[in-house]
Amino acid sequence: MIMIKTIDNATAITTKTTRTIGFWVCLVVLVIFHGVGFWGLMFSGRPMHFQELTPLNLLLTNILLFSLHRNWNTPFILFAVIITIAGFMAEVVGVHTGLLFGQYSYGATLGTKLWDVPLLIGLNWLMLVYSTGTIVSKLKVNLFVKALTGAALMLLLDFFMEPVAMQFDFWDWKGNTIPLSNYAGWLGLAFLMHLYFQVAAIYRQNPLAPFVYLVQLLFFIGLYAML
Repeated sequence: MIMIKTIDNATAITTKTTRTIGFWVCLVVLVIFHGVGFWGLMFSGRPMHFQELTPLNLLLTNILLFSLHRNWNTPFILFAVIITIAGFMAEVVGVHTGLLFGQYSYGATLGTKLWDVPLLIGLNWLMLVYSTGTIVSKLKVNLFVKALTGAALMLLLDFFMEPVAMQFDFWDWKGNTIPLSNYAGWLGLAFLMHLYFQVAAIYRQNPLAPFVYLVQLLFFIGLYAML
């Protein structure tokens, strides 16, 4: 029995060490990649070359984030699929009807499109809901306050992202004016997604999630300040 316990303890220590190393590797890569992107867009003199890396940035950030997710059970996989598809379809409706967010269209920066919407945009919704949802899940408040707080964090990011997106051809608004309906639509849709995140039987702990949100927020605040 003592030998078995010793082996179990050694295995647990090794697993914890591996996870800690994995977290720090992911964090360093996340910070470096965004730091290089910021420099490239602002100071390289060739922002177009770095704009082309935006889809890679989004994919890499998702890979880093979800590589540290534990317990890939059926409810989590279902959540990921539904949020990705729902986010994408909401953008399709928005682009083609002006409902939800207002009149806008996507540029070329975010990569390959389907129905005039970048295929990666659904993955962006998933990343934002998951990262902000993980942050607010630690709050000792009721379900609706958690969902509203998570949606508000996404809205804060969107506030700084919108002018940057127009500058670097992510998307453009009709008349170059960001309508209030965009923020209302973001808040409402994000709130519903966060409700789902909080009630689903999924593991809601990921050490990288707060840093994904913070790095993205600082990235867009920095670009916003220098426009």
